[in-house]
Amino acid sequence: MNIVLTRPSAAPVIQALRSIGYNASTAIADLVDNSLDAKATDIKINFTYSETDGMIIINDNGFGMTEEMLQIAMSIGSKDPRAHRGVNELGRFGMGLKTASFSLGKRLSVLTKKDGLYNERCWDLDHVSECNEWQLFTSIPQEVKLQMGEIREESGTIVCIDKLDRFMGVGRKRKLKETSFYNKVSRINRHLEFVFHSILEKKEVSMFINSKEIEPWDPFMKCHPNTMEGEMQILKINDNRIKVQYFILPHASHLTESEYKKVGGYKGWRDHQGLYIYRENRLLYFGDWMGLFPKDAASQLARVRIDLPNAADSDWQVDIKKSGINLPEDAKRRLEAISSIARKVSRDIFYFRTQSSPRNPSVKGSLNTWEQSGIEDGPQFILNRNHPILSELLKNLDDENAKLLNLYLKFVQLGSPSNIIDSPKVPEEEMQEVPDSQKELVVQFASSMMQLNVVENEEQLLNILLTQPAFDGLNRATLKAITSEANLIVSNG
Repeated sequence: MNIVLTRPSAAPVIQALRSIGYNASTAIADLVDNSLDAKATDIKINFTYSETDGMIIINDNGFGMTEEMLQIAMSIGSKDPRAHRGVNELGRFGMGLKTASFSLGKRLSVLTKKDGLYNERCWDLDHVSECNEWQLFTSIPQEVKLQMGEIREESGTIVCIDKLDRFMGVGRKRKLKETSFYNKVSRINRHLEFVFHSILEKKEVSMFINSKEIEPWDPFMKCHPNTMEGEMQILKINDNRIKVQYFILPHASHLTESEYKKVGGYKGWRDHQGLYIYRENRLLYFGDWMGLFPKDAASQLARVRIDLPNAADSDWQVDIKKSGINLPEDAKRRLEAISSIARKVSRDIFYFRTQSSPRNPSVKGSLNTWEQSGIEDGPQFILNRNHPILSELLKNLDDENAKLLNLYLKFVQLGSPSNIIDSPKVPEEEMQEVPDSQKELVVQFASSMMQLNVVENEEQLLNILLTQPAFDGLNRATLKAITSEANLIVSNG
């Protein structure tokens, strides 16, 4: 078969890449991702306004790039999105540096240093449009380079974007005034403190905008004594482990005026409810139930965190901007079940203020007695051991009775109709392999029955054990061997 190699014209493709759908906040966040992928611990972002132009400079102390690495980074589509990525790696398409920068301005300059050696490259879209060729400059204009400054450490990278036609209207009739320019910078600051809050909370990375440190904004108010945390659940979706946990924010009556305003976020309480989807601790999407439920006032306290590994990008259809996402069909039913619990608790608190008081900050979890386990094998539903009534009851019991109650609750959980699984029948005389955890459960239950004088002989004990759903897969010979090994001998009265 004959083929013809075609080469896309540079000018129209570059203009198309500029219109991929970034706003200023998502573009800057995508550029910060590159610094994080370079293992930077110090990221400085500076916005400079002038009457003729503006300049955005991002300076990091990451591992820097060799000339070959820089050439690849500045090439369009430098990474196959299907390729395996390292743990915590945020980039996927090899497009973010270019597309994010081009959405802000027409010139992108990168100065990088690795092991003491400098390298540089520059895209100037005015030049590309004029020649209609993919001509990448190997040096940065001197007037730009002077403003970028030096990299003081052995390794690091400085990204500079100027000719800010998209960010501030340079070259157009209506150019942003200085006040509007810095108001826009403030909105970017709020976006970054939100998107990267989980990373910043670990105190391993520092970010600054115009020399002011970016403080993390936690949408879940985890440190507030009246916030309720659901149990962490692990879902296996298409061979990827997805972590899900819901949070119920405090009723307004438990918040100060400043707390209430802050936790409402820049969208407001109602529009911040819903699913919060993170990849490698970086927020991708938030503030919507994604078709599972409509938004309503009573659910505004419910926020559900979902953590994805970067290997799940394809299943969840993460886009280049890292701001668009779709739920896989296999995830919808299970997320709907978890979210419905969170919404119910939110409604209870919203209408009736049924929330623990600040005097009892240890109460965490929902007010439901049952919760989904989130595991593929084993019980699908588990008892909520953090329920405030149960917590109070256990607190007032001595150790022996608390142990007995916990054993009973364990069998209530295993005996729930939702958790009973049909087990294959095993011949009565055949000895079975039994894990130590299940052996221990048999011994605990049998010992309790003997202490309570429920059984009078070994036959009765075995019959009771055989009727328990928790031991449904065990035959008589195996149960007898377990009780004999534990020296559980029932006298005949």
